[in-house]
Amino acid sequence: METLANLESFVRSAETGSFSAAARRLALTPAAVSRNVAMLERNLGLRLFQRSTRKLTLTEAGERFLAAIGGNLDALQTAIAEAGSAQGEPAGVLKLSLPPTFGLSHVLPLLPEFLARHPRVRPEWHFENRQVDLIAEGYDAAIGGGFELTPGVVARALAPAHIVAVAAPGLAAGRAPLVDPAGLAGWPGIVMRSGRSGRVRHWTMRDLAGREMAAPLAETIVVNDPAAMRDAAALGLGVTMLALPDALPLLERGELVRLLPHWYADAGAISLYYPGRSLMPAKTRAFVDFIVEAFARERYAERFAGSLG
Repeated sequence: METLANLESFVRSAETGSFSAAARRLALTPAAVSRNVAMLERNLGLRLFQRSTRKLTLTEAGERFLAAIGGNLDALQTAIAEAGSAQGEPAGVLKLSLPPTFGLSHVLPLLPEFLARHPRVRPEWHFENRQVDLIAEGYDAAIGGGFELTPGVVARALAPAHIVAVAAPGLAAGRAPLVDPAGLAGWPGIVMRSGRSGRVRHWTMRDLAGREMAAPLAETIVVNDPAAMRDAAALGLGVTMLALPDALPLLERGELVRLLPHWYADAGAISLYYPGRSLMPAKTRAFVDFIVEAFARERYAERFAGSLG
């Protein structure tokens, strides 16, 4: 019978199109992955890949073999992981992607409780401002917003992602209160340039009555990170548009104030993303259930809603 290591090396190489990328996912060397695949080919008597210096592509026989075993391999790995832990107790590395500002403020503080419940889980958490490919990059889960749902990935909404206008109390002192977003044109602005598109993001805000209006924020200061926008605003350098979860700790401490309490922009939802396997690893199921429970207990859906003023 063929070894699981050989089959896994083949499937991950086919998914990523590279022995090196497969090796990173499997925590092996590229030479070990190549050796496993070569052994599989020898045992089957088939050439599964066409190899070149630039590209790794499946042969026709390789495509048929991948179609035959791909989904079954995930199920087999899950079954082995479940059987290898005590009565299905969550165990192993939990690889998670989450945005730095939100993750450090609202998710990392939950980690001690999670580990107290599941001490055999080993967190590998990546704080990064990007949308990861869960399947190709080997993540167990991700928290964020606006991810493109690739095949095999599901999203579970946790809370709204509402954007609000904030500034330091000292900057707002002595100015007439704003009536609507049009008044932002007279303030110095702190904006963010997207690393993906290269464009500065501007928002359209709405109020509780459903009216919509552009927020004409001046590009007085341009940065590339939400935490930098937040901290620059707290320094009194201008008004900025922040996701309410990112601004909330400073709003609660009085270091920032909302300039338009009844206006907000809707950026969708903060969601939990994970591979929707029929047999989900116990570690992933435990984390999903824990995060849903914790968000409900902390009332994050309500506290992150800019529509509540």
